[in-house]
Parts: sequence; structure tokens; C-alpha cells
Amino acid sequence: MLKQIIVLIFVGLTVLSCKNANENSKEKKNSDTQKITILQTADIHGQVNVHDEFFWENNEIIFKRRGGMASIKTLFDDVKSENQDATIVLDGGDLIQGSAVAALSEGQIFPDIVNKMGYDFLIPGNWEVVYGKSKMLSALRAYEPQVIAANMYDEASENLLFPPYFIKEVGDTKLGFIAYNDPEIPVRQNPSFSKGIDFKSIESNLSALISELKTEQNVDILFLVTHIGIAKQVHLADQDILKDIDYVLGNDTHERIRKPLQRKFAKVTEPGAFGSFVGSLDLEVKDGRIINETYDLMEVDPEKYPPDPEVQKSIDSALQPYKSKTDQILGYTNTPLYRYFVVENPMDNMITDAARWKMNTDISLSNGFRFSPPLVPKDGKPAAITYSYIWNMLPVNEKVKTGEAKGEQIKNWLEQELHNVFAEVGTERFGGWLVRFSGMELEFNAKAKKGNRVVNLTVNGEPMDMNKYYSISACRRDGEALDMICRLPNVKNPKVHDFTIHEVLAEYLKTKDTISPVKDGRAKALDLGEDVLSQLPDTDYHFH
Repeated sequence: MLKQIIVLIFVGLTVLSCKNANENSKEKKNSDTQKITILQTADIHGQVNVHDEFFWENNEIIFKRRGGMASIKTLFDDVKSENQDATIVLDGGDLIQGSAVAALSEGQIFPDIVNKMGYDFLIPGNWEVVYGKSKMLSALRAYEPQVIAANMYDEASENLLFPPYFIKEVGDTKLGFIAYNDPEIPVRQNPSFSKGIDFKSIESNLSALISELKTEQNVDILFLVTHIGIAKQVHLADQDILKDIDYVLGNDTHERIRKPLQRKFAKVTEPGAFGSFVGSLDLEVKDGRIINETYDLMEVDPEKYPPDPEVQKSIDSALQPYKSKTDQILGYTNTPLYRYFVVENPMDNMITDAARWKMNTDISLSNGFRFSPPLVPKDGKPAAITYSYIWNMLPVNEKVKTGEAKGEQIKNWLEQELHNVFAEVGTERFGGWLVRFSGMELEFNAKAKKGNRVVNLTVNGEPMDMNKYYSISACRRDGEALDMICRLPNVKNPKVHDFTIHEVLAEYLKTKDTISPVKDGRAKALDLGEDVLSQLPDTDYHFH
């Protein structure tokens, strides 16, 4: 009997000991800090392989080989190997557009590649709509990772096209991510692209979603993932509505934020473009709160991160059916083609010069596109301009459109275009960089008030006559009014021609064979200098 009592006492003490050990372990776990890593790509723009990349170092342009989705996968795996269960990987949009194979496949090559990358979730960007609603949904709904967007609705049913947020528990910490695409997509892109999609403002449901995640879902750390551009993202981070948001993981403007921008309520990042960079945010978390954080904009160097064989195999397989067309050489360039400066670039000078050469108009216009990796001559030999590279430069192959507009119309239109890029209030900015042109010379003050930025404006060396009609060429934007050219309304004698801008460039390159475009000063910001590389010139951030 005594023996049985001793055994029972021993068992009881053992159970009590185990219980106390478990409680102590739980207390210790709650008192420990935890490392959480967020990896972010954005604005890859269909650039699936390694490419030349532009860097601004010591006030000089240099080029390096960077990018490639297979190398990104290796980088992901390398980072995850140090923190496997506490690493979240996301993409911020504009993935399925911007290259020849993206356009020719209408985005359908990407699900197989994306599904091998290890993403946790992705969001749509402003260019995901380029193939129309049906093709966009076909591609994005074939992703195994979740796609989220809180403001894209089916116009007919009024239902959200995607879930509005993503939640993940990492140890004792619950993280939430709310995503928004740009509500101004129907204005920024050809209106026909987004037909059938209703884009709501961010303010329409952000407060409700923050409340839902914080009070009902008990999210500890909350992120906003936005594809609205750096100026608007910075503005948003200063608003009271973001008082419960820790980070704005921004996208769209291709800015290379190397140190998060601290704003009133949240910090803002952007991880560059073309898959050349991965944003890496390391958080040290304790009791659901961030107690320390570090950020690194990692360069995707293929020598440091060799291509993942499985992803590269998928890429090569996807490209193969198109190679006979995309590898065709149309011409050569003796000078680097690039598009990184806000005001003027050699690439766009070549495009608009080619259009004016073909159309024999007074002025030729092109959108202020941001995308396309550089094309760089090497070893003293000109670089081949392929059909594939034409798609990099001009991702929408629209027909050429001509018309006539008075000098006063053109000046007023330029004032609005300048405001779109340099508005003091971030919410009044949208789209890309300054509109591009040939045949016209513009001097302006970027910091002047709206409507008063143009200082000098000439056409073919002569001061613009406000009462004279000038002939203009540009690309048609499917879905816009016939009498509108490149957002310039009420043009006279509009005409859509039966050839596309790609056909114009092919003819131009065939005739010229080898070109040497440079920045020639046709557009000048008198108060900013020549080397404007960011839409945030008055912050301590510098693009490099």
C-alpha cells in the first residue's frame, strides 16, 4: 500500500513538473523575439530572363547584368534557407506584360512559371488588364498562390474579382496584407483594356478592412500592398486612415527604395523593376510588435544566384514557340537605349523621331512609359535590336493616329501632362513620366504652380504660334474618342492609319540600319537639372 502511495505521489509530481515545464516553455516562447522576413518583387514586366540593367553611380551611367526569374527563385531559396517557416514572398503587380512573349501569349505563359517560384501571394498591377478582363482572369486565377485586390470589382455582378487580403500566422504572430490596384487604370491605360472591371477608390473600404483585420481577425502586424505609384503611396502613409498600418509595400513607379521612407504613420518601400531587385524586410517581433527592423534592396546578380534549373526549364519551354519571330534582328544601335530619366531618354527620342519620319508631321508624341530594360552595345560593336526588344520598348502595338491641334491646345495639354508628373500633391499625380515628343522643344519649371510650368515652347526651332494648327502623330488608344490623341482632346481631322507603331519602327530601322540616339535636350526641367531619375526630387531619396 505504501509503495502504491509513493508511486501515485511520484506520478503526481511528474505531471505537475511537466505542467510547470510547459507553462514555463510557453512563457519563454512569448518572451522570445522572432525574426520574420518579407521578400517582395514588383514590376517585372514580363522580363523572365537576365538582361542589362541601368545604374546611376557617382553621377554616371553604368550597366550590369541583372534579373531573370530563375535567378530570383534561387535568391528566394537562399533567403528561405535561413528562415524557412517565417519568410513571406509576394509580388506587387505588372508581371504579365512588358515583353514580346508576354504579349504574344497574352500572359498565359506565366502561371507555370509563377507556380514554381514560391510566392505566397501576388497582386494585380495597372498593366495586368492589358489583354482584357477575361484573359487577365484566366492567367491570374491559374496561379496557385493567392491573388488579392480590395478594389477590383466585376462591373456586372458588383462582386470582388479577388479576395481583398491575405493573412498568415508565423509562430505566435499574425500578419495581414491588404492590396489595392490603381483606381485610375481606365484613364492611365487604353479604356478598352479594363472594360467590365470597376475600380473603387482606396478610401471606399480601407477603414472597414483595417477594422476587420485588427478587431475580428486579431492581426498583429498589418501591411498595405499598393500599386499606385510612389507619390501617392507616400501621401497615403501620411493620412490618419493608416494609423494602424505598419508598412506600405509600394509598387508601380519602379523606384529603388534602399532605405524605407519614414512617413507620419507608416514606412514606404518600392523594390525597383524588371526582376533586377528583391526587397527584403527583416522584422524582429516580440509579443506581436515590431521591435527592430532592417531593409535591404537585394540585387539579382545571376553570378551570385545561378538560375534555378526547374524554373529556367519552364522559361525556356515558354519562349521556344515564339523564338523564330522574337529573335528577328530589325536593326542596330551604336549607343545604349535606355528609359530611366523622368524628362527625356534616348529610347523615346528614337521612337518619336521614327514616327515623325514616317508620318511627316510637325510633332510626334509618345506616352511616358517607364518600362524596358536597357539595350547596350558591347566590345565596341553595335547592339542588335530584335523584334522582341520592340515589345520591351512599346508594350502595346497600336495603330498610328494623326490629327491637328492649335498651339494653344498643345500648350494647355502640356501643362496638364506636366502636372500629372510633378504635382505638389501626390494624389494629383498619375501614370508614367513626362510625355515624349519629336519636333517640339520644351523648357519648363517643374515646381511652378499648375498651369504655369511651361517657360518656352518651340516647334522645329520656331516659337509655337498659339493660333496655328500643327499636325500631330501618336498611337491610337483603343476605347478613347476619335478626336483625342495621347490624351490631347478635340483635335481636328483625326485619322487612324492602317499600320502599327511596331511596323513604323521596323521600317525605320530597316532604312537606317544602325542608329545612335542620345538625349538631345528637347525637354528640359529648368529647376531640376538634367538628371531627374525620380518623382520624389525633394526628399532625401536618390535613385541609383
